[in-house]
Amino acid sequence: MTLLAGSLIFYADGRPERLVILLLLSAFNYLVGRKLKKKGVLIAAVAVNVGVLAFAKTAGRGGGLMLGISFYTFQAVSYLIDVYRKEIRAESSPLRFAVYMMMFPQLVSGPIVRYGEVAQALEQRRCDADTLQEGLRVFIGGLAAKVLLADRIGLLWHEVQVTGYESISTPMAWLGAAAYSLQLYFDFMGYSLMAVGLGAMMGFSLPQNFCYPYLSRSVREFYRRWHMTLGRWFTRYVYIPLGGSRGGWLRTVRNLAVVWLLTALWHGLTPNFLVWGGMLLLLILGERLAEYLAGRLRGCLRGSGAGQRARRREQGGAPEAENSRERSERPGREKRVRAPWYGVFYVWLVIPVSWMCFAIRDLNELRIYLGRMFGILPGVLVDRGDWIRALEGYGGLMGICLLACTPLLEWLYRRFGRTVPGMIVLALLFWLCVLRIQLAGQNPFMYSQY
Repeated sequence: MTLLAGSLIFYADGRPERLVILLLLSAFNYLVGRKLKKKGVLIAAVAVNVGVLAFAKTAGRGGGLMLGISFYTFQAVSYLIDVYRKEIRAESSPLRFAVYMMMFPQLVSGPIVRYGEVAQALEQRRCDADTLQEGLRVFIGGLAAKVLLADRIGLLWHEVQVTGYESISTPMAWLGAAAYSLQLYFDFMGYSLMAVGLGAMMGFSLPQNFCYPYLSRSVREFYRRWHMTLGRWFTRYVYIPLGGSRGGWLRTVRNLAVVWLLTALWHGLTPNFLVWGGMLLLLILGERLAEYLAGRLRGCLRGSGAGQRARRREQGGAPEAENSRERSERPGREKRVRAPWYGVFYVWLVIPVSWMCFAIRDLNELRIYLGRMFGILPGVLVDRGDWIRALEGYGGLMGICLLACTPLLEWLYRRFGRTVPGMIVLALLFWLCVLRIQLAGQNPFMYSQY
């Protein structure tokens, strides 16, 4: 009851009308879940939830009118579908269901939580000094990612915007894209860590939302590691029900196109999001095609090798060990081979370009920015040394951000976080964040608008 009351106060702060809509949606989905047996009822209930979400996107841009509606709508839909599939039991307590819908740590920007992941904790959970300390450590890590990394590197992207896209050099355009990419990552990852930490303090084990996406070797892998709960939601409730990768290449293309169209619309209704989703769809399809052709080539080469071994057996026999190895290498037993390590550079080339399609909503401005990135549009009063000064001012910070994209800091945390020196460092980070917030003001989380 205390958690529910705190969540209601948190959500109603400043905009009480948003709370009324959230309470109505919570009551609606609770009542439908209790009586859900027919598919038609499920479709109608999902349509109501999606309709309210669409209204929020068109009338309130997904932010000011109904904060966090994208996230709690997806949670409500997943609950109804799981109840209909009989994977979970409908919640009998309206209070527990309201806590699931309104839990303030992840209400605004996720992670998206399935009901089955927190059902046991809603009834009984452990809250003691150990969970409080562990949650606080994780929370401080997320706060530092937001305040000390995202907000600081975001100043470089702000400078690019103030200068004007047509007046930046090509190197500066790439630095700006890298700065925005890092800002978005540490802002959203920081929020997710803070949500996980707050959840742990209250006895909830919330799912992780990021797994070092900038170490990925392909765009497909990147989006398995980025906003993982959203990707999992679309896979479980859209992609697999449509048939997934079964049924041939054309059906796979169709299913992926539907997923990325919905992903783009989920983020916003302006055309730039369709450009963003379309670009990623084409990149993923290209990677799948390249993987398929590489597999066929490997199969042909293995087939050629098998033919040579057969001819050698006809001439004098072959060792049994070779026969065994040949059987183990049949195409049906192939394992997916991960892209080579240098695929990381490919990801760092295409992902910042895609984030520009995500960040710049005016298509004409997007055209100018991409034109400056690739040097195909002339600049206006361009300062050729702007990128050098940017590196002088932000190079060290960018290096720290790149280091924080690797598991090194997590390793240091797991190795020293519970030691006295480690706790002193965490305390210093916390108070440094408080000082930065006091001096620079509060910057809203970037994903709160989606």
